Amino acid sequence: MTVTIRPAQTADIPAITRIYAHAVERGTASFELTPPDETEMARRMRHLLDNNFPYLAAEVDGALAGYAYASLYRTRPAYRFTVEDSVYVAPDMHRRGIGKMLLEKLIEDCTALGFRQMIAVIGDSDQAASIGVHKACGFEPAGNLQNVGYKFDRWLDTPLMQRALGRGSSTQP
Repeated sequence: MTVTIRPAQTADIPAITRIYAHAVERGTASFELTPPDETEMARRMRHLLDNNFPYLAAEVDGALAGYAYASLYRTRPAYRFTVEDSVYVAPDMHRRGIGKMLLEKLIEDCTALGFRQMIAVIGDSDQAASIGVHKACGFEPAGNLQNVGYKFDRWLDTPLMQRALGRGSSTQP
């Protein structure tokens, strides 16, 4: 299996929308309850790309197998050096290392852009695969928000993980 990580494109929106819809409808990685349509997903992508955030796609044999992007962790100016990562992998491509490859490239790209911290806001403390991928990429637990989401008739936690990028907080920006 050959995986190619590349910048995502507008042409990827149908596949990105399908991957995300599956995560929304069947999983707890996202706390959205209704999957956005292609128009909304394209708007979200355009917003990130227009603001120079990395948005990546993973391809396997010409098919989109996953995607990842970074966005501001929070919008207030003091947070401008901190990003939040998002990684989604097609359900038939889980457990093949694609999420890790996407996250590693996202870390590399965000470091090159001068960001200093990356935060993982993980939907549900039962997301062992996501927690494991983040840990394998150098993230450390940074806290757990208990019972902050309600989906599938149950309360869900939000584990937080954090990783320094580049020089982290060891120097001024």
